[in-house]
Amino acid sequence: MGKNNLSGAWGEALAAEYLRKKHYQIVAAGYRSRFGEIDLIVKNRKYLVFVEVKTRKNSEFAGAREYVDRNKQDRIRVTASIYLSQNPTNLQPRFDVVEVYAPQGELTEKPEIIHMEDAFA
Repeated sequence: MGKNNLSGAWGEALAAEYLRKKHYQIVAAGYRSRFGEIDLIVKNRKYLVFVEVKTRKNSEFAGAREYVDRNKQDRIRVTASIYLSQNPTNLQPRFDVVEVYAPQGELTEKPEIIHMEDAFA
């Protein structure tokens, strides 16, 4: 993939670093079940957060969050339920979306990162 393109892994790495700086601990990345995938699972003192990362060059056509439709949310919820059944926690589960906007693809010096907490509410 050329450097002017965008890879999901690149956006997820940026999102993970951003969340670390906001005092979240990375629990898992790329967690998969037969129903779907969760890009990042992070936690802080109160929440276990299931994060969907969307990387785009811009929001001209639609905001990245608009690509997380009801069907995608349902797959993430089911996958999160499976994760929780295998990894019990006392933390409150939450679903966030992190948008990464990089107009020059992976060459973008300062990608815009927008973190939407409790995005599935």
